[in-house]
Amino acid sequence: MPALPAGSRVVRLPPMSRPATSPPTPAPDPPPSDAPDPAPSDAPDLRTTAGKLADLRRRVAEVAHAGSERAVDKQHARGKGTARERLGMLLDKGSFVEMDKYARHRSSAFGQDQHRPYGDGVVTGYGTVDGRTVAVFAQDFTVFGGSLGEVFGEKIVKVMDFAMKVGCPVVGLNDSGGARIQEGVVSLGLYGEIFRRNVHASGVIPQISLVMGPCAGGAVYSPAITDFTVMVDQTSHMFITGPDVIKTVTGEDVGREELGGARTHNTTSGNAHYLGTDEADAVEYVKALLSYLPSNNLEDPPSYDQENDLAVTDEDRFLDTIVPDSAHVPYDMRTVIEHVVDEGEFLQVQPLFAPNIVIGFARVEGRSIGIVANQPLQFAGTLDIDASEKAARFVRTCDCFNVPVLTFVDVPGFLPGTAQEWGGIIRRGAKLIYAYAEATVPKVTVITRKAYGGAYDVMGSKHLGADINLAWPTAQIAVMGAQGAVNILHRKRIAQAAAAGEDVEAVRRGLVEDYEQTLANPYIAAERGYVDTVISPSNTRMNVTKALRALRNKRETLPPKKHGNIPL
Repeated sequence: MPALPAGSRVVRLPPMSRPATSPPTPAPDPPPSDAPDPAPSDAPDLRTTAGKLADLRRRVAEVAHAGSERAVDKQHARGKGTARERLGMLLDKGSFVEMDKYARHRSSAFGQDQHRPYGDGVVTGYGTVDGRTVAVFAQDFTVFGGSLGEVFGEKIVKVMDFAMKVGCPVVGLNDSGGARIQEGVVSLGLYGEIFRRNVHASGVIPQISLVMGPCAGGAVYSPAITDFTVMVDQTSHMFITGPDVIKTVTGEDVGREELGGARTHNTTSGNAHYLGTDEADAVEYVKALLSYLPSNNLEDPPSYDQENDLAVTDEDRFLDTIVPDSAHVPYDMRTVIEHVVDEGEFLQVQPLFAPNIVIGFARVEGRSIGIVANQPLQFAGTLDIDASEKAARFVRTCDCFNVPVLTFVDVPGFLPGTAQEWGGIIRRGAKLIYAYAEATVPKVTVITRKAYGGAYDVMGSKHLGADINLAWPTAQIAVMGAQGAVNILHRKRIAQAAAAGEDVEAVRRGLVEDYEQTLANPYIAAERGYVDTVISPSNTRMNVTKALRALRNKRETLPPKKHGNIPL
């Protein structure tokens, strides 16, 4: 006999006692009763507390296994964890408190009312990372392919609002097939609600996106607004339009990995800040990032009270030999950084994108600092479009969250070429100017070698508001490099030497040496106060530490305004 809807009653008829020719007479309905019908033998008795507790346990089990076993197996086969497994990696053990675990979609279109799993495809709540409260949401690809519907979106909005109220970071784990088509424009509306909250939370609480699967269409804009985006090699993808649509519209034949894979966004587009080798590596990076950031813009970053011994050590003296005698020979600026910061620990951000500039977090005397540094190993440390935007974004991030900025300068100028000019290097370089001039956190700058032309101004100069500017004796602060300057300033003298049959190269070398001794040095800038002092490289750690100590209580405000108009 087929099952009846819940609550239906079966009325049995008595055996027929009349001739077959007469229709049977049904028994009269039983008298009405207020007593509930007896529950099926395998269902808890909801009239009792024990039954209600058993019903709760049943629902809890349904929440924990919302995705089918087959879907979970497919997720694992791709090298991907489930939403709850990922949250287990991120949060301190036993700290997770789930919100809206019993939320279910309300849509009846396209037969959706036949399948209403608890949670609706996203796990939300809060927990702790290293003992500090963090709000989280993790999209569950094993339920509706992680697609975003009305309730799914409402859950994310709710946990973001919670993070703003309590002033804690929010970490989003993205693994979604996109908008839930069956729910139409409602899905798009909830995306918009999420984007608006991303914008309002920007600069108030740290926002970190972990892209751990597909993230396509409108969904990509939330990670783009957040402060940091971390992707996993081979399993993460972000794109506005997929390969099939691109081939149809433009004729380009491109694969998912090439179009929007983790490596593409870490090396080419700059949309991602770290390439995780696997999910565990990506999660560990997020934990490290959180350790350098405050919970919100009204707090200071976590610190570990320690007082450095400022005596110069043999390790410090290594810096006295790191800059080559020839200005054309590169060196690794990361080595300089590691000799200045605590324990040599430096967490790079966007290490694979625009490698001609290095950015990241470190600590000095147990306190977080952000570092921006030209990298002579890549394009001689020149600034280009990508490097300018990379550094500008990072300086602004540090300024949002009260992280002092330490800048190391070795820059021969902006990268020349039509591609750069036509690509908007003027506007992009202006972003870096804007970021440094707008930042009110402590700013310390060390010029190690070249600081030429407009790039000198842009890289945390005194003129843009740096608090303490230091220079090594190897610093060359000038309008341009000696070779170019001599070619302009002594054009006639070089021509005369050539006409007179003199050794032109010898004459040129003499003029270059004279220029370097006269103008391309740190002392003219020091005479004018553009550099506060010239120091031995081995004294850098000591001077940086003292400067940051003095600036701990710095207070600076900008003119009142609604907001500035950064050249976007």
